Amino acid sequence: MAAAGFRAFGAKGPAWLGRSAWAPLSAGFCSRGPAGATRPELPPRPTRARQQDGIRNIVLSDPKKRNALSLAMLKSLQSDLLHEAESEDLRVIIISAEGPVFSSGHDLKELTDERSPDYHAEVFQTCSEVMLLIQKLPVPVIAMVNGLATAAGCQLVASCDIAVASHKSSFATPGVNIGLFCSTPGVALGRAVPRKVALEMLFTGEPISAQEALLHGLLSKVVPEEQLEEETMRIAKKIASLSRPVVSLGKATFYRQLPQDLRTVYHLTSQTMVDNVALKDGQEGIKAFIQKRKPIWLP
Repeated sequence: MAAAGFRAFGAKGPAWLGRSAWAPLSAGFCSRGPAGATRPELPPRPTRARQQDGIRNIVLSDPKKRNALSLAMLKSLQSDLLHEAESEDLRVIIISAEGPVFSSGHDLKELTDERSPDYHAEVFQTCSEVMLLIQKLPVPVIAMVNGLATAAGCQLVASCDIAVASHKSSFATPGVNIGLFCSTPGVALGRAVPRKVALEMLFTGEPISAQEALLHGLLSKVVPEEQLEEETMRIAKKIASLSRPVVSLGKATFYRQLPQDLRTVYHLTSQTMVDNVALKDGQEGIKAFIQKRKPIWLP
């Protein structure tokens, strides 16, 4: 069910991520052409991606521009998310960032009248596609935040399945202060926190602390900065150790049931439970529990 839904959607940091133990994603993924080929020098990709033991780490790596979600950044992030997303080797994705700002939101230089309305439309459409993609992916996506996340950067955090932040992080939707209301960030924000909290953030543009974000449901956990990597990886490793088909089915069903009425969702989730029981990993887990042993999930 989850894989089919994902196909229908359309397949289009920190220093620790640079350690040699983490393998970069396959050649072709970030390739710039065959060696020796005469091609114009391309600018560096604004994201970096590594994968090991089922955990893909995507890093927003343009700290000089406060990791602004420029069109190039959005397309690079989209590519990193989509790369072999249905591979059984992928179990969970972590999105983090280099520098003191997780993301400052859209690149305002791309939103002046020097650019055409069509270009502006492409920026916002691509951003919306990325946010939707996060929920459509067959694996959980974790935001690891160590700093400021504003506007579309806050939207990115709100769109992730799980969000872990350091105590020094903060979150805001300050567009109203510069005459550009955070309408699209408000979509994700309004589905993550209570309405009145979202509207205060949107109407005033004032930031909230990590603890406030945790209290209102924008974050899953807040930890000291020195424990951020350890705690995020603990969650990721736990997810990676579980059955991918079961997690994928569960994620797809969770988002599918949210907007529907209670009677409909109980019918939907009851059928999902039947489908889950029929999975090989479903039967393996049940039998392992009865036999008092650890389950052996399908590779």
